[in-house]
This record gives sequence, structure tokens and C-alpha cells, in this order.
Amino acid sequence: MLSGACGKLALALRGTRAPTSAVARRCLHASGSRPSADRSEKAGGPPRTFEPALLEFLVCPLSKKPLRYEASTNELINEELGIAYPIIDGIPNMIPQAARMIQQSKKQEEMEQH
Repeated sequence: MLSGACGKLALALRGTRAPTSAVARRCLHASGSRPSADRSEKAGGPPRTFEPALLEFLVCPLSKKPLRYEASTNELINEELGIAYPIIDGIPNMIPQAARMIQQSKKQEEMEQH
């Protein structure tokens, strides 16, 4: 079961340009893959973007529910709790204190429309 998850994670990470964590490196090693060393990363290449394939592995740290990627705001959204986690340099900031509330703004928009 774990090897299957590691294999999926390895596939998702192959297309990313973000540096891999120690856990991801172990999963890549276990699956027989090696992360490619890209010189543009070290030379300060273009800003990194979020890889939507990683949504399969990411959940809200508070509710443990799946998140939705909103490209227009570059955030991961938890509809149930009404919060949005920012993505900075392609890395989601999943610290609850860094999230912003979105539920209130939706209610305000609905009130203005009626």
C-alpha cells in the first residue's frame, strides 16, 4: 500500500521543479526514480508554479478534507471551512494561521446581489 502511494507521489513530483523533501526523496528512491537536478533552479530561474497533481496527496490540516486549487488567486481552497491557503513560489503554506477566511466575502457578495 505504501509503495503504491510512493509511486504516485514520484510520478507527481517528476513534473515539478520544486525541491523534494526528505520523505519525497525516500519515496522517489523506493520507486526507483531519481529527481533531476536542474541547473536553472540553482541559478534562480523563473518562479515556481503549483503542480495540481499534488492535490491527490494534500488535505486541509484542520478538517483532513480534500482541497481545491484556485489558479486565479493561487490558493488552495477548503469550501467546507471557508478558508484559503496561499501558495508562495509553488509551495502551499498549509499553516492554519496563514489561511484567510473566504466564507464572509461570499456571503457579502450574495447579499449585494439580492
